[in-house]
Amino acid sequence: MTGLAVITNWWGVIDGYLPLLAKASWLVVQVTAVVILLSWVLGLAIALMRSSKSRFLQWPARFYIWFIRGTPALVQIFIVYFGLPQFGLRLSPFVAGTIALGLNSAAYVAETIRGGLLSIPRGQGESALALGLTHSDAMRRIILPQVVRVIIPPISNEVASSIKNTSLLSTITLMELTLQTEVIVATTFKPFEFYIAAAIIYLLMTTVCLTALRQVENRYSLRY
Repeated sequence: MTGLAVITNWWGVIDGYLPLLAKASWLVVQVTAVVILLSWVLGLAIALMRSSKSRFLQWPARFYIWFIRGTPALVQIFIVYFGLPQFGLRLSPFVAGTIALGLNSAAYVAETIRGGLLSIPRGQGESALALGLTHSDAMRRIILPQVVRVIIPPISNEVASSIKNTSLLSTITLMELTLQTEVIVATTFKPFEFYIAAAIIYLLMTTVCLTALRQVENRYSLRY
């Protein structure tokens, strides 16, 4: 069988299921967008706490990063989805999944941002304060713009991981791409064709995100 015939046969198998795969893929995009927003906002806050001179702020951030990085993401998802109902807080699979993945990603984003902060010479902040800027103004107008340029490559890796980690949410019955593929495979008995299709879709999503972030990185490189 020629390569063209193989591709044609593969396409003939998955063609009728593309609407289901597209719907599940859109759910992956939604989850990833919420996870990225949550992880970047929380990650910045944790990074600033971790870099603070106050032990009152440092230690909670240290513990959070230690716990999240030392435990599997799947266990964290189970804690949020199955554990919180014991305290009267029941969340839908979508909400529980996005919260769990957002909290997980935030620890890695925080360490990435902290590394970026450490890469900026301390003299820049001191000079800004000497010129009359407040600490928050110096951070917002001088330090953080430079940090963004430094952290884009490692942040890109975390974005790709966020997309792929959505597959873990199949374990809590969220009908994202992985679970939808498993359901289709169970009814068609065509695992190779559909898992290949799912892999290609994940690859396309991560490629689009990484390409967009590479463009941002190039823009910042031109500015500095």
